Amino acid sequence: MTSTYKYPRPALTVDCVVFGLDEPELKVLLIRRDLEPFRGKWALPGGFVHLDESLEDAAKRELREETGLEKVFLEQLYTYGNVERDPRERVVTVAYYALVRLSEHRVVASTDARDAAWFGVHDVPRLAFDHDRILKAAYQRLQNKLRYEPVGFELLPKKFTLRQLQRLYEIILDRSLDKRNFRKKILGMEVLEELDEVEADVAHRAARLYRFNPKRYREMVKRGVNFEI
Repeated sequence: MTSTYKYPRPALTVDCVVFGLDEPELKVLLIRRDLEPFRGKWALPGGFVHLDESLEDAAKRELREETGLEKVFLEQLYTYGNVERDPRERVVTVAYYALVRLSEHRVVASTDARDAAWFGVHDVPRLAFDHDRILKAAYQRLQNKLRYEPVGFELLPKKFTLRQLQRLYEIILDRSLDKRNFRKKILGMEVLEELDEVEADVAHRAARLYRFNPKRYREMVKRGVNFEI
């Protein structure tokens, strides 16, 4: 693909904020850069967009190449275009956030990432570029969206207890929730399917397992009922 433009064009990148739940912490995946600028510094996974790919395809490719992650929940966050955000040249980045079940994915650093590791969202080192700002925005988006869309189920095992579900909300929202009110509200929306199974290998009394039913959620939305915690 070749074109001639009258005006100079900025480069285009994608950056990905990947969240995973490792109770009692919400964690974010970072890579240690192996190239300048900021060589050796921690950063968000990401890179330059190829001319023959969409933004989302570029984000998926960068995640796969730098961390080994594939087939994850991915949603566009925001576009960042401060003139001096990249010391190399004029670079505009489109940020995404992703949600993963840690038990289903193994992280492997490759290409221009020297290392990849999970950090607690409240214990992150100073990041390269403007990635601190992007991470903060992604965390705020997740907190807000968790209240009105069932995105949190992307972080839980496919089968979970009500205690695990409540802890997820408490960890991400960073506040305690009343047990009775939470269970009444979540069960009243009828988006959970109660299973004829209980958790295994636990020291306490085994609790009933549930799973999220996306079909019931879609039906709920069609009826005009809001998902709200």
